Amino acid sequence: MPEFLKLKNIDKYDLDDPRRTVLHKEIILSKPFLKKLYIEWYNSFKKECSKFENPKIIELGSGGGFIKEVMPDVLTSDILHLAENDLTFNALEMPFENNTIDAFLMIDVFHHVPDSDKFLNEMQRCLKPGGKIIMNEPWNSIWGRFIYKNFHHETFNPQGNWTIPSNGPMSDANGALPWIVFYRDRKKFEEKFKDLKIKVLKPHTPLRYLLSGGVSMKSLVPDFSFGLFSAIEKILSPFAAMFSMFATIIIEKKNQ
Repeated sequence: MPEFLKLKNIDKYDLDDPRRTVLHKEIILSKPFLKKLYIEWYNSFKKECSKFENPKIIELGSGGGFIKEVMPDVLTSDILHLAENDLTFNALEMPFENNTIDAFLMIDVFHHVPDSDKFLNEMQRCLKPGGKIIMNEPWNSIWGRFIYKNFHHETFNPQGNWTIPSNGPMSDANGALPWIVFYRDRKKFEEKFKDLKIKVLKPHTPLRYLLSGGVSMKSLVPDFSFGLFSAIEKILSPFAAMFSMFATIIIEKKNQ
C-alpha cells in the first residue's frame, strides 16, 4: 500500500490490540462514504432477520462496527474485550444453550476463524431450527483476488484449507476462507454439516469498499459520489462473479 494513501496513525497499535479496534470504529464513523456502506450491509441483515418473531440475534466480531444504530436489539460480541460490546467470548466455544439463537451476524469475521469445523459445529449446535448465519465476507473473484493479494495486509490464499494459524484474533486470517468452505469445498461442507444449508451465496461490491479506503486508507473519491458508484455497481451486477470484492452468505439450519 502506498504510504501517501495510508491513514495517519493507523499503525499506532498492533492488530490484536483492542485499541486498534476502537480506532477502526472512529475511522468508520468519520468517513461518510464508508459509513453508508456499512449501513447498507446492516440494513440487509435487518431485512433478513425481519421474519423472526422476538428473535435472539448475536453479532459476532462486532469490533469497530455500529450495528445497534440500525438493529438496537442485537447483542454485540467479540473475542476482544471491548467496553461497548454486550458479550466477550471465543466463537469456537460459545456460551449459549443448544437451539437458542435465531441468527448470527458477521461482517469480515469468518475469514479470521482459526478452525472452520469447530466454528460451524458451534453454529449448528446453537441455532434454532430455521435459524440463520448471515455473513458479509471477502470473495475470491478475479478482481477481488487481485486487490486482496496486492493491496491488503491479510493473507489471501485460495489454495488454503479450513484452518488458519491462531496466534492472534485479528492478525491471522485467510481472506479466501469463505470461498474455500462455501464454494470450493461446498460438497465437503454439505457432507459434514447435514443440518445446515447454504441458502444464499451472492457476490457483490466490486468498487465501493475499495474507493472508500476502508479502515486503513484515505478515501479515493468524494463522499457525495456514493450514489453514483452504487448505481455503477448495479450496472456491473451481471458480472459480479468476476468482479466482486465481497459476498453475502446465508446459511440456514434445517427444520428438524
